[in-house]
Amino acid sequence: MPERERDARSLLGRLRDIMAGGGSPQVRLDLVTALIARGLGTDVCSCYVLRAGEVLELFATEGLSQAAVHKTRLRVGEGLIGEVAATGRALTVADAWSHPNFAYRPETGEDLFQSLMGVPMIRGGRVIGVLAVQNRESRDYEEFEQEILETVAMVLAEMLAGADLVGKDELGPVAGNAVLPMRLEGDRLNGGIGLGTAVYHRPEVMVHRLVGDDPETEMERLRTALSEMRQSIDSMLALHRDVPGEYHDVLETFRMFAEDAGWIGRISEHIQTGLSAEGAVRKVDDDMRLRMSQVSDPYIRERLHDLEDLANRLLRHLTGDGSTAALSDLPEHVVLICRSLGPAELLDYDPSRLRGVIMEEGSSGMHAVIVAKALDIPVIGRVPDVFQRVAPLDQVVVDGDHGHVFVRPGEDVREAFLNGVLARKQRRAFYQSFRDQPAVSRDGYRIKLMINAGLLFDMEGLVESGADGVGLYRTEIPFMARPSLPSVETQTELYDKVLELAGDKPVTFRTLDVGGDKLLPYWNRAPEDNPAMGWRSIRITLDRPAILREQLRALIRASGQRELRVMFPMVANVAEFRAARKVLMAELAREAARGTPPPRRVRVGTMLEVPSLIWQLPALLKDGVDFISVGSNDLMQFTFAADRANSRLAGRYDPLSPAALSILHRVVTLCDAAAVPLSLCGEMASRPLDAMALVALGFRFLSVAAPGVGPVKQMLLSTNIDQVRPYVETLLDLPDASVRENLRSFALDHGISLS
Repeated sequence: MPERERDARSLLGRLRDIMAGGGSPQVRLDLVTALIARGLGTDVCSCYVLRAGEVLELFATEGLSQAAVHKTRLRVGEGLIGEVAATGRALTVADAWSHPNFAYRPETGEDLFQSLMGVPMIRGGRVIGVLAVQNRESRDYEEFEQEILETVAMVLAEMLAGADLVGKDELGPVAGNAVLPMRLEGDRLNGGIGLGTAVYHRPEVMVHRLVGDDPETEMERLRTALSEMRQSIDSMLALHRDVPGEYHDVLETFRMFAEDAGWIGRISEHIQTGLSAEGAVRKVDDDMRLRMSQVSDPYIRERLHDLEDLANRLLRHLTGDGSTAALSDLPEHVVLICRSLGPAELLDYDPSRLRGVIMEEGSSGMHAVIVAKALDIPVIGRVPDVFQRVAPLDQVVVDGDHGHVFVRPGEDVREAFLNGVLARKQRRAFYQSFRDQPAVSRDGYRIKLMINAGLLFDMEGLVESGADGVGLYRTEIPFMARPSLPSVETQTELYDKVLELAGDKPVTFRTLDVGGDKLLPYWNRAPEDNPAMGWRSIRITLDRPAILREQLRALIRASGQRELRVMFPMVANVAEFRAARKVLMAELAREAARGTPPPRRVRVGTMLEVPSLIWQLPALLKDGVDFISVGSNDLMQFTFAADRANSRLAGRYDPLSPAALSILHRVVTLCDAAAVPLSLCGEMASRPLDAMALVALGFRFLSVAAPGVGPVKQMLLSTNIDQVRPYVETLLDLPDASVRENLRSFALDHGISLS
């Protein structure tokens, strides 16, 4: 047995004896710090506990002055101890006094000590304290010593959580004691309105035995629990075979995580150091939660949610305790409260009872949200401190359209939202009444309204909305929902289904648009300082032409003798468009040589998202581009040099500004002169007021989210474009930051519907 494992196991064994022994929590904590100091051969061991107000209080020490206990305090971020708490990462310094963040507290008597190693005490993904050791001499702590201290800190965190060392009244308002109505805000992840009773998704799995006696016995328990968990996941998948293709791919990907060798290997390593199987799972889960809070990449964060889901399932199999609320006696209408959610966990619930999901974390691309969209369940994410503000059995309104949560609403608020739900249904019925009516303005202009799609499920919106076709099919989403690059055959099958569902309506396929905030799990990429303007989209596929060739080959084969419309993303100059089109032409020739039936017609276009292409539009239009589609989201982001994912900049720059409208007016003028069809497929097109300005500028093709077809069509049916056009043109030279209110007033004065 390696010496490091023997040392760790011995220390954990003695720690377990102290935790199981008698005495007050304070007495046991004093014994623990003395034990750690002896076990690691350090002169000092101190335990700091996080208290209300983001303050770390010295709760126990071996080696520092006992007079400092419960008197020495450091703010989170202050000193070396505060830095560990703020970052959630271990810190080792050979000379603490020379560190720029060192904060001296004379009452501790730490003048004699030079080196320091501190690790966070983590529970439930949150730092609840800091465990630190110090030595008189300068000492470079070994990596295995840090690992031992981290493991001990995890065990100690469990002890502290159940010891009531800090009064619960210090942790802020307790949700159960709050009786006043409250409004919370978060991110809109899936729209809709839901009213129901708050239910905590996950009663905490209590791990009572963190230290194991025999690693082999614990490994066998782990293997048994893994087998049981996989069987239960397989049973769940069998019950949901009828979900649409990509959603099933999400669940299959989740199943593959249960076989992840790296995840299982990390759990096994901790078992070998002396933890029980459930203790090792908890340790790996806490590490992942903390890592997730520090990762900015959305795809990685979303996959970590799936691993967290698996960890909790595995803990339930190991402990036989702590099932989710899905198995309990639920209210008739449920609003699920959770920190995060895995796709399988969502499907554990009866969807007919779910009225909404509120997450403390979450993002629009996480697998659970993708499944929620399929089930039409409103979801709001990133609601801070939701567990402190919403108690079980509270009545809750989820306004997914605006990202608002109303807790314990008064009767007037409830009635207003019930009326809103009714109005929403009536509005949908109203939109359905003119679904088959062409979008023609009052003065006779025909506007083609298309939908944006990215999954087979989205194609249902083509029929339900009565749209004229698919103006943007995002081909990257199936790539992101799979654990490996899809083959040509898999892609061909998918694109064929899309075209089949579209019938005789056109579909414009955008080639792979990844990079930036859309990363693939099977591509290893170096981190970039500014990924939105980095190696992404057409830049990747031109540098990796095999990927582009395979996708184009699949599109050609799927098209059969139907029209094939291909659009390249993120094109910054004519040379890039030519290079991409050349690859397409070469694949058409190769497939023809193989005997593949050619498309009835091929139309090749480009997205206009990069401002530099605007100044090459005359050359591009002469080069034979068949159509252009403005991607307003990226175009506005790059025009205003404003990251659209940065909440601090939300609303600071308006696409309905003279600058933005002037740019779009120039594009329309050039395309009209060259008789090249022009569309817009960003968020602007889905908002009736913005769409009014766009058609006034001359856009005749708009591609919108399927729910936006009805409202935009209603606006068009009530609009006289020849009246709006001259007014909009008077706004182009104004110095204002926005002309949104000007346009809104005009619409109201002229009876244009914006609902």
